[in-house]
Amino acid sequence: MDAVRMETDRGTTRLRADGGESVLSMTDETHSSRAIDPELVCILIPTLEEAATIGNVIDGFHEQGYTNVLVVDGDSTDGTRDIARKRGARVLTQSGSGKGQAVRESLEYVDVPYVLMVDGDGTYDPADAEAMLEPLAAGYDHVIGDRFAGMESDAMTRLNGVGNRLINRSFRVIHGAAYDDILSGYRAFTTESMDRLALESDGFTIETELAVECVKHGVKTAVVPVTYRSRPEESDTNLHPIRDGGRIIFTLYSLAKTNNPLFYFGSLGAGATVSGGLVACYVLIRWLWYGISHEILAVVAAAGIILGVQLLMFGVLSDMVVTLHREQRTRLEQMAQKNGWTDDERAIEGDGNADESQSERQK
Repeated sequence: MDAVRMETDRGTTRLRADGGESVLSMTDETHSSRAIDPELVCILIPTLEEAATIGNVIDGFHEQGYTNVLVVDGDSTDGTRDIARKRGARVLTQSGSGKGQAVRESLEYVDVPYVLMVDGDGTYDPADAEAMLEPLAAGYDHVIGDRFAGMESDAMTRLNGVGNRLINRSFRVIHGAAYDDILSGYRAFTTESMDRLALESDGFTIETELAVECVKHGVKTAVVPVTYRSRPEESDTNLHPIRDGGRIIFTLYSLAKTNNPLFYFGSLGAGATVSGGLVACYVLIRWLWYGISHEILAVVAAAGIILGVQLLMFGVLSDMVVTLHREQRTRLEQMAQKNGWTDDERAIEGDGNADESQSERQK
């Protein structure tokens, strides 16, 4: 699944597929009016010790006409919440810790159909808000702001840049989608689409989990180029490149268990098979050349090869199950759109289809 990229050129906004074919074109006349009424948008800002920047971030969105600002703070001690309240934002102190937990908890307090999520460190431009929301008006459910399309030269360290590109490429290989910048903190989405996602991450892996869940559940996703600025000198980052980078890569791999089981179990199976084969080669060489037998190592080698083959077979079977599930979900969504079903009615119909299939198998 490839994301749809959104490009802007002299007032004309186009959604383009990877192949370059234009999917949507908005003329200058339509571009002059807002695609989505700002009153229907909640600006969601997770924060932790962002007193140096949060005021300017809120003011920036107010200047763009977005007054519904919700700040979810991780119990900052530098006055972040007080500054946010003075600038007219609603402020919520999260009950747990971590950006992921803040995002999940904040959705309970959103009372409008659209959410624009942005970091509170001042690195994103509020002027990009309208461009981020336009794909939602065109029928997309999730939008990712591509930082690499408009990044200032000193906005990201060399280490972070290499790590981000490595993670994006790994995501494309493992999960089969080209989202360009899955770690971007600038997101726009419909509240309805978030009900379809099973989010569990607490920390900085929330963006990774969002991207994986969008692929897993077939959420229509667009990628929009945005400006990415350097963090102000008086503001400190809460991200640890090595520690959090390792967690993100581990999350990418572990989430493949349910989204791409063939890769997950296949890689484990291949690793076990290769390891067992190497041990078996060592045992064979020692026996043929030196006449020395290693019975225990031979058993270990056989066990490794057998385990690897079983994991490969399990991966193939799991992939078949996931594929069938996705096909059934797609049919249900098509039927729901055609008949105007609610989510509850869709779930009931899905259970009914499952019961009917089970009855037929019993017969």
